[in-house]
Amino acid sequence: MLTGLAEITDVGRDPRRGGYSRHLWQAADLELRSWFIERAERLGLDVETDRNGNLWAWWGQPGTDAVVTGSHLDSVPGGGAYDGPLGVVSALEAIGRLQASGFVPSRPCAILMFAEEEGSRFGVACLGSRLLAGAIDADQARALTDRDGVTLAEAAQKVGVDPAHLGVDRDALARIGLFLELHVEQGRGLIDLGQPVAVASSILAHGRWRLSVTGQGNHAGGTTMSERRDPMVATAAAIVGVQTAARNRPGTRATIGRIEAMPGGTNVIASRVTAWLDARAETDQETRLLVADIAERAQQAAAQNGCSATLTEESWAGAVQFQPGLRARFTQALGQVPELATGAGHDAGVLAAQVPSAMLFVRNPTGISHAPEEFAEMADCVAGVDALELLLRELL
Repeated sequence: MLTGLAEITDVGRDPRRGGYSRHLWQAADLELRSWFIERAERLGLDVETDRNGNLWAWWGQPGTDAVVTGSHLDSVPGGGAYDGPLGVVSALEAIGRLQASGFVPSRPCAILMFAEEEGSRFGVACLGSRLLAGAIDADQARALTDRDGVTLAEAAQKVGVDPAHLGVDRDALARIGLFLELHVEQGRGLIDLGQPVAVASSILAHGRWRLSVTGQGNHAGGTTMSERRDPMVATAAAIVGVQTAARNRPGTRATIGRIEAMPGGTNVIASRVTAWLDARAETDQETRLLVADIAERAQQAAAQNGCSATLTEESWAGAVQFQPGLRARFTQALGQVPELATGAGHDAGVLAAQVPSAMLFVRNPTGISHAPEEFAEMADCVAGVDALELLLRELL
């Protein structure tokens, strides 16, 4: 195991779900932030927290035209050990190797650890990079709430991040000459190709929507089946419609991964059910058409059960094509490694609209991510660090 992964292997373990639950500014995330600062300072890097809670570890003096690498340390509920941390640990390892070899960079270099990439606490993926890049309105972000009703502004204040300063950080963006993110692959592309490392070519368009189905709360024993306006039944039919809509449109993906019933009693017919939709496709238009189809099916399912349904967008990220020239340069430097598209969103995809950005993927032999079975062989992790070190050496 890479040294860094070994050091954090027990942080945020989830005994109920399995895997790890590491969420923004909660205990596990705060412990990981302290670990990152200590690990970076061991390398002589100077660490600073930006206005949005992202951590920067600078090798030498901060400046413009910097080569920046890194990823995130937070996870989905019950996530794997590699999604995010592999990129941060690999960045630390690669810079440590460069230092040990006596290499002296000719331009500024930093490791960037993003806040709330998974969106597991406040519901918006890549929140740290979106705030940095101005891809989300600061007032909208401050008002986001977690499951306990705590706003992002309140959570930021509690850990010493001034909520009044959340939002686009043009000074920080101006320092980035190029951003390079290493990430475990979230799929089977490298398994099928028999390769340990690839360069990212593109990211699917994707977004999250809140489906709210409203009916009539009532007594489970006192209400006959013919008298019911049950939003749970309507939501169940709508979820089947989600799968049908995506299967009817090849290449698209649609998922309901979270449901909440109000009031949530076993012997109570719910008054409202809320479900969260994740939808993705190769283009913005295909994704929008998929969501429109899902919305129509949900409204039909609601009407058939005497209920009403609304679908509200919570976040959106258009399709990303990483710069062809940069991709070609990196694939050639790494010995003509393959290029791969990804269905997963990443901070590099958010920054790509503002600064030159690229990604490396490391093979995942299970093909599983966002689950405890996520994995990467040590030999492939080392190959990823080798690739990152080589590219940093060339860029610096």
